[in-house]
Amino acid sequence: MVRLRFQVNVPSSRFNVELGTLNLEQLAQRALTLNRLRGIKNESCLDDPDRSISPAKWFKVTRLNEPMPFPLTFGPTARGLLTLYTSAFLAGMWSMMVPAIPVLAQSFGISPGTAAQVITALAFGRFVGLPISGAVLDRLGARSALIAGPAMACIAALLAASMPWFALLLALIFLIGIAESIWVIAREVAGIDLARLDQRGRVLSGFHGFNNLGLALGPLAGGLLTEAVGFKAVFFAYAACAAVSVVLGLSVRNSRPSHAVETASATIPCWGPAAMARRLRALRDLFHQIHPDLRATYAVVVFATLTSFMHRVTTQSMLPLFASSRLGLGPKEVGLLFTISGLSVFAMILPAGFVIDKIGRKWATVPSTGIPALAFLLIPFSSSFFHLAVLLSFLGIANGLSLGSLATSTYDVVPANARGRLQAARRTIAEIGGTGAPLLGGFLADTFNPGVPFLAYAPLLIISALLLAVVGRETLER
Repeated sequence: MVRLRFQVNVPSSRFNVELGTLNLEQLAQRALTLNRLRGIKNESCLDDPDRSISPAKWFKVTRLNEPMPFPLTFGPTARGLLTLYTSAFLAGMWSMMVPAIPVLAQSFGISPGTAAQVITALAFGRFVGLPISGAVLDRLGARSALIAGPAMACIAALLAASMPWFALLLALIFLIGIAESIWVIAREVAGIDLARLDQRGRVLSGFHGFNNLGLALGPLAGGLLTEAVGFKAVFFAYAACAAVSVVLGLSVRNSRPSHAVETASATIPCWGPAAMARRLRALRDLFHQIHPDLRATYAVVVFATLTSFMHRVTTQSMLPLFASSRLGLGPKEVGLLFTISGLSVFAMILPAGFVIDKIGRKWATVPSTGIPALAFLLIPFSSSFFHLAVLLSFLGIANGLSLGSLATSTYDVVPANARGRLQAARRTIAEIGGTGAPLLGGFLADTFNPGVPFLAYAPLLIISALLLAVVGRETLER
């Protein structure tokens, strides 16, 4: 046992700190940092002394003279989160392409349903890129993915801006989708490494909130650029956002799992039935690494993510067609609708994080699929900009609840050594919905009208909400 009394000098102020009687183990766990003395509230993480704090009750602090104002400083955790949040915001600016969809139909002389397949190409690229992203993260770390993803997106966007053929434009947007999949999972894993277990909901809600702020402002910027300059301007603008993200990725501290379980997927050949069978066996082996009591929850979360992707890409691809063909709205008005939705998501950052971390994961996941089901049933009967704005606000609230809660629930149930691959597997399966929904939606829009896809997908959202409520387990530790 030891009794310590020491003095700490910081700019313009001096403190006497009495730690009381502690054993050495307690002393190590209750380390006092300079940021704590400065009054900066950092959360604790015992494996990182730069981020460690201790509850004030363990210390007796006596101020010997009046303090002067301290300069605002950021610790490594705050700097890391600020970098990742900025990258998440810039990644969401791909949505500048959404209000340009009706203009693409006119410029290339194609049907509106065909023009909407830019969302399909993007979703299919995400689908293909997710297994790649999982392997990159588990082997090379988050920093490599945060550099490679936006760099690929930047190059593809620059080429797309000068592409005169729609088929090749789709191919380049497909590459942007691959880059996006690497980019998004890298942000989540890097954020998890910065957060404590009881902070995951707030950190991931922050990621998705800033990403959706980009998704909110992107359509408005895209609509203005499309009307003022042309649809090619949105690709140049997105390339600039991706280039900035490359620079931000260089400043992120690399992180890898402490140990990685090698699976047969490392030696699987690329093509053929045998390769597919071995990949499925490797996925089964990964699934079996999850605790048996939590496997059903993981499966339900995967299905909920699939339906969540379906309703988001359906909104992104079909709503511009519905708004322009049925209500006569232009690119600027369509962009404003998506901005309203995105701002609703952004407004949910703090409430959603509180619900996820303090009340329960299911209190966020269940409404996140039930609310879109109701909105999808009402969108085809909307008759004005105001009606669509109200419904998209509710969709934004649901998105704000779903994105952080589903990701947090996944990280709650998967083992650390396979989190990149299991997270990628979840999103890969979900991207099937993201890829197929615009294809079927475009067919239904061309055959009937752009309101029919919303009615077709509403039952799946209802089923998802019921499964989350009945089958999924509450994973918040109390």
